[in-house]
Amino acid sequence: MNSSSTHFVTSRRMGIYEPLHQISTWGESFKTNGCPNTSASTIAELEAKLDNQSEDTSHGTPGPSDKYDQEATKPVDKVQRRLAQNREAARKSRLRKKAYVQELESSRVKLMQLEQELERARQQGLYIGGGLDAGHLGFSGAVNSAHTKNSAGIAAFEMEYGHWVEEQSSQICELRTALHAHISDVELRILVETAMNHYFNLFRMKANAAKADVFYMMSGMWKTSAERFFLWIGGFRPSELLKVLVPQLDPLTDQQILDVCNLRQSCQQAEDALTQGMEKLQQILAEAVAAGQLGEGSYIPQLATALEKLEAVVSFVNQADHLRQETLQQMVRILTVRQAARGLLALGEYFQRLRALSSLWATRPREPA
Repeated sequence: MNSSSTHFVTSRRMGIYEPLHQISTWGESFKTNGCPNTSASTIAELEAKLDNQSEDTSHGTPGPSDKYDQEATKPVDKVQRRLAQNREAARKSRLRKKAYVQELESSRVKLMQLEQELERARQQGLYIGGGLDAGHLGFSGAVNSAHTKNSAGIAAFEMEYGHWVEEQSSQICELRTALHAHISDVELRILVETAMNHYFNLFRMKANAAKADVFYMMSGMWKTSAERFFLWIGGFRPSELLKVLVPQLDPLTDQQILDVCNLRQSCQQAEDALTQGMEKLQQILAEAVAAGQLGEGSYIPQLATALEKLEAVVSFVNQADHLRQETLQQMVRILTVRQAARGLLALGEYFQRLRALSSLWATRPREPA
């Protein structure tokens, strides 16, 4: 990761914390190669090679025996079958996405209807309470309108996240099957890149949802109870996750062990800086909300001041997700393709086990009171 990636966005005007480049620079240890997103080009290259091999077989000089020709075409047929399976999986994925978009559009229409009903109810309430302060009513109306829009954004995120979890379960099965089948590194790399892009898509979804309701994202209400137990600024803590994954990747070379140790140390330093910044921000928000005389009944000015500072909370969630994304990218660069596939499989299964643990805890037998 280059040095500019670690210069997390800060609010110097608020004096929350210093830039992270004073703590660590990942660029000294690793080179940034960009987000892996070459699945389509890899497939096209492989198909071109298969076509060339097919032409050589049909127009070239015959081999010494038919048995030799049959043996030579087996690997090609195997790869072609796998490519056909990948195309079929992609087709099914497109159908699922189409169904999801239709479902999302239907939900959007329902939310619009609900918003209209809420607006009518609010207007009736304002008419009945006409003796109230007009300025207060204007503020209340703006809050109600914003709340309705935020609810729509969170509802869309919850639906997207449900589909994301389903797609992740499918990818875990594909990775497990591929590793047991000992497929080629070219095919395995496609699965690795697909899984990585799936996580990047989650971070994009979270960034949009944080704009709608950052407190919802920070609380982790979209996760299960066991996942919330390990929550750190709206997601998993990268350094802790490395401790879970590294034992699943043995054997590692000496250089890989050194790179992973450096990565873990950099993660911990960045996490400490973000944690300190969040604590400082919480203090600033508390002081802003508590400003003025408590008990006097008028608190609108204090809330308006605090509201201006909440953009920094959104920034912290985005910075934490940026750190999570960079950690995943660095791990993939450190590991071989097969090790990266094993790591992503272990990561997906880890989250699956946390969700299963939540279900078991919720349905555990309870002694009568």
